Amino acid sequence: MKKFALIGASGYIAPRHLRAIKDTGNDLVVAMDINDSVGIMDSHFPEAEFFTEFEDFSAFVEDQHLKGEKLDYIAICSPNYLHAPHMKYALKNGINVICEKPLVLSSEDLNVLKQYEELYGAKVNSILQLRLHPSIIALKEKVAQAPADKVFDVDLTYMTSRGKWYLKSWKGFDQKSGGVATNVGVHFYDMLHFVFGELKHNEVHFKDEKTASGYLEYERARVRWFLSIDANNLPENAVEGEKKTYRSITIGDEELEFSGGFTDLHTQSYENVLRGTGYGVDENRIAIETVEHIRRSAVVEAGNKAHPLLFKVLK
Repeated sequence: MKKFALIGASGYIAPRHLRAIKDTGNDLVVAMDINDSVGIMDSHFPEAEFFTEFEDFSAFVEDQHLKGEKLDYIAICSPNYLHAPHMKYALKNGINVICEKPLVLSSEDLNVLKQYEELYGAKVNSILQLRLHPSIIALKEKVAQAPADKVFDVDLTYMTSRGKWYLKSWKGFDQKSGGVATNVGVHFYDMLHFVFGELKHNEVHFKDEKTASGYLEYERARVRWFLSIDANNLPENAVEGEKKTYRSITIGDEELEFSGGFTDLHTQSYENVLRGTGYGVDENRIAIETVEHIRRSAVVEAGNKAHPLLFKVLK
């Protein structure tokens, strides 16, 4: 049984990590969040220590080490801009990391994490759950079996409606979240690289605080993409749930069905990490460089590379 800590226990994604820790037969020793709305912990680890101040959390973790009860992993579900400092803290204490996406906000942070790993002997692991999705694995196999010179035409569309709170939270500030393309899209860019190979070209056709669209070329694909948190962009067949969403990937004339199959992907990710086959810093580099480029690039005319929904935001 491995001993875990969790930073960001009140966040949206934290319950999936709590469940993964429990389902893999491990123990949550301590959790931390500046917000105290963490009743979800009672369903998983009611005996875990909890702190709302990082200094108190840090002191507890280090005291545990002195008692010979060093933690094995720190799971990080904090806001995006805090991932790097929280990972550095764990690595400096010789504790392995399991971090939510995006791993970091810049490629330079990736270089620093590599240095920390080498210096302190602990390892960074990330959640790249789409690489484990059965439909994505099947698509990767299909691409691999296609003629070597075959280049696929892909449309990626992902919309997830968010209320007014979103832009007033840390998610609404590019320097904290990385913007829409990073916050809601980074795992899709990782998936595209995973399936279609190295990224060759990256251009941006539109971006504001709620929506982004552009065009990517990979070794095996030409991709028009459209991401949005604006409910006004949702089609009539958007899926009702805790929030209205619309997710679509078309390859040629075929729609890739991947609306389900997400339930256990965090647990599978944890299983891979625990057996030493998790995804580390290097596997994240292409996706982080992709969103970093999108964030910093000037918008260009789309021409014949425009995503079919681009007209919604240009009219």
